[in-house]
Amino acid sequence: MLIITIKQGKEKAILAGQPWIYLSAIARIDGKFEERIKIGGTAMIRSSSGQFLARAAWSPKSQIRARVWTLDEKEAVDHAMIKRRIKMALAKPQIDNSSPTEPQRLINGEADHLPGLIVDYFGGSARYLVCQFQAAGVDAWKVTIAKALMAETTCPNVYEYADPLIRAGEGLSAHSSALAGEVPPFHLPFN
Repeated sequence: MLIITIKQGKEKAILAGQPWIYLSAIARIDGKFEERIKIGGTAMIRSSSGQFLARAAWSPKSQIRARVWTLDEKEAVDHAMIKRRIKMALAKPQIDNSSPTEPQRLINGEADHLPGLIVDYFGGSARYLVCQFQAAGVDAWKVTIAKALMAETTCPNVYEYADPLIRAGEGLSAHSSALAGEVPPFHLPFN
C-alpha cells in the first residue's frame, strides 16, 4: 500500500476537515513503484509521528496529490463505500423532472464526500445524469459510480462530460461519452 507521510504540523488541516493534500505538505512517499504511478489508487496518510490520519485517492500528476476519502481507519475504500456515499448524497435533493435543459446539482464533490465528482440531473421525458470526474480517485471508480447512480435514481442515461483543462491537471485523458444509455440530445451548459 502507498503510504504518504505528511510534514510536521500539516496534519492539523486534515484533521480539521481539509480534503486536499498538496505536494508541498508531503514529507515522504513510501510504496512500490507501481503504487506511486497508479492514478487514483488508495493511499494511507499518516502524520510525521506515524499516526494514521486518512485514506485518500492518490494523484501523482496533480498539485493536489491526494484527496481524502475517509478519516476513519476502519473504513475501507471499496465498492460498498462508494455506493453508501452515492446513496447519502442522493438522499438530500428532491429530483425535479420538469426541465430537460436546466441542470439540477445532485452531487457536489467534497461536500458530498466524493472528492472531484460532480453530478447534474436533467429531467424531462428523456432523463440524463451528467457526471464530471474531476479527480483521479473518482475516475478510478467510474463504473461503480455510474451503476450506483442508475440504481439509486432509475435514470437510464449516464453521460460523462470531461473538461479537458481539469482532467489534464489530474493527468487524465479527456473524452466525453455515454457511460450508459444515450448521449444527451441537447447542448450541455458546461461547454
